[in-house]
Amino acid sequence: MSEINQITGRQIAAARALTGLGQVELAVQAHISAPTLRRMEAAGNAPISPSNNLRAVVSALESAGVIFVPENGEGAGVRLKK
Repeated sequence: MSEINQITGRQIAAARALTGLGQVELAVQAHISAPTLRRMEAAGNAPISPSNNLRAVVSALESAGVIFVPENGEGAGVRLKK
């Protein structure tokens, strides 16, 4: 897992889009509420404070094949595993 304290709402939204998961579906898989996930995604480019909810969302997305790419001078991002 990348530096969890640097993951942004846009990365979560992009990762969800790559996997084809809806907000409700991801929320269920992460055992959080859909409004909580919506708030996380609405954070935009701001890093989301580490919490059990963020760890659960990241874990669910990683289980779906997402790799979180840390900031490397070109910006943070996400991609799917081969």
